[in-house]
Amino acid sequence: MKRIICLICILCGLTVAEAKSYDNPDTIFVARDGTGEFRNISDAVEVCRAFMEYHKVIFVKRGTYKEKLIIPQSLTNIEICGEDRDNTIITWDDHANINKMGTFRTYTLKIQGSRITLKNITVENNSARLGQAVALHTEGDELTFLNCRFLGHQDTIYTGNAKTRLFFRNCFIEGTTDFIFGPSTAWFEQCDILCKANSYITAASTPKDVPFGYIFNRCSIKADKGVSKVYLGRPWRDYGYTLFMNCELPREILPEGWHHWREEAKQTARYLEYNNHGEGAATNQRVPWSRQLTKKEASKITPEAVFTIHDVWNIKVDY
Repeated sequence: MKRIICLICILCGLTVAEAKSYDNPDTIFVARDGTGEFRNISDAVEVCRAFMEYHKVIFVKRGTYKEKLIIPQSLTNIEICGEDRDNTIITWDDHANINKMGTFRTYTLKIQGSRITLKNITVENNSARLGQAVALHTEGDELTFLNCRFLGHQDTIYTGNAKTRLFFRNCFIEGTTDFIFGPSTAWFEQCDILCKANSYITAASTPKDVPFGYIFNRCSIKADKGVSKVYLGRPWRDYGYTLFMNCELPREILPEGWHHWREEAKQTARYLEYNNHGEGAATNQRVPWSRQLTKKEASKITPEAVFTIHDVWNIKVDY
């Protein structure tokens, strides 16, 4: 009996030691072909210590990772870095009409933790076009997305919590209807946005007491073949905030620019533009309840100003 107890203690000790071996800033390697420490990203996430104060990198080698992945609220300061943006893919295929799951459980990747970075990687919802299908669902604060792709159709990116801050740079985002939606404050810098259907790019639900919602700066909006009528956005809730500035807008953007969704939303929607260019940038037929910023007003909209909601989050943007 004593020998059995000793054996159990030894095994438990080995398990604890194994977990502690990852309690450091060293990089963890994930490879679907078995050449890394883990084959699944979720297994690498599992060994990370809660509330880390140091920067931890999970390096993901080329491959297709079919995972419904959650970064829990207890994890901070993690960077998930792909080896090759276009060939390092996290994919899943849920949509809202599978077992009546609804929109908010369809995600491929849900990030609940804060100070998380995603870099050089693709997140895809590969479901059939049979309902809403989220690729990226965010809930944490201070989330950074660098050189990533987000692939899907309706509801590709859901920014799920008010007063949380997201920064996207050099990302590719595609979708059909309301494919960037939610209440968070998000800055999109030099991103490529592909509209895959005659529909709406954004559906902001910015709360009344939050000064900024979605800001697209120096982004390029494009339309897929066969697409001819695209709105910049419609307000999912009253006081939705969306700004396009210094962006390239194609001819497929409708002259009115914006849709009110509900008649009463005309009174509260905060829909703004500044210094855009391209065939879809003409402002003479824009809806009267949208607004063109002045140069002075636009100069005050910087990442530093936008991201100072409840404390300072410093994001470096080189112009």
